[in-house]
Amino acid sequence: MSDIATYTVTGMTCAHCVASVTEEVQEIAGVSDVKVDLASGALTLTSDQPIERATVSAAVDEAGYGLS
Repeated sequence: MSDIATYTVTGMTCAHCVASVTEEVQEIAGVSDVKVDLASGALTLTSDQPIERATVSAAVDEAGYGLS
C-alpha cells in the first residue's frame, strides 16, 4: 500500500527550482513518485511507507528551499 503526502514548498520561482526539489526528494529512501507544482508550491510524494516531515524538510532544505 502506498502512502501519499502533500507539503507546501516556499521560495520556488522557476522550473529549475522545481527540478532541484524533485531531485532531492526523489533521493529519500522509499519514495516512488514526486510531483511539484510551481504555481501553488505543492509537493506531493508517494512512498511505500510514511516519510517523516523532518526527512522531507531536510531534502527540500538541501535543494535551497523550505517547507511551510
